[in-house]
Amino acid sequence: MKVISADIVISAVKPEQYPETDIPEFALAGRSNVGKSSFINRMLGRKALARISSKPGKTQTLNFFIINEVLHFVDVPGYGYAKVSKTERAAWGKMIETYLTSREQLKAVVLIVDLRHPPTQDDIMMYDFLKHYEIPCIIIATKADKIPKGKWQKHLKVTRETLDLDPNDHIVLFSSETGLGKDQVWSLLQSYMK
Repeated sequence: MKVISADIVISAVKPEQYPETDIPEFALAGRSNVGKSSFINRMLGRKALARISSKPGKTQTLNFFIINEVLHFVDVPGYGYAKVSKTERAAWGKMIETYLTSREQLKAVVLIVDLRHPPTQDDIMMYDFLKHYEIPCIIIATKADKIPKGKWQKHLKVTRETLDLDPNDHIVLFSSETGLGKDQVWSLLQSYMK
């Protein structure tokens, strides 16, 4: 997909704040600091539409981005960040769960994991949650540029096995630095929009 326009629409915390449209939505999930903002910026061809921070736990709302007036990316708060209070974490969890389980426009969740390391316990919990609610899932194994090409398959195998991936789920090698995987992700997203 060629991105002509991309803007942030709203930062929401409850359903009555969600945009009132029927265009398809894709939620972007992943642990804190996994590179969701970098993924968004690379996918949209923008330098800083999604704010990148070296400080984990920056995203605290559901951020709706509209792309070409035909779809939304919804950036959800990163999980697994310890420096946030338990109360705050519980509130984020509830907000994310409400969105993922009740939003009719949601077509799939893009689950971003770091290819360099086995998926965390939090990644596994998120994946299991999506499977439990039968929410389609695309796994993005990011930071591929940080690993020698010859080791990609070994790292992908670890990711597949650790998450116990469903054979129908797609896993895409991705690099926000080089753009590796960008076209593949767009064609997968478009297949869910039909």
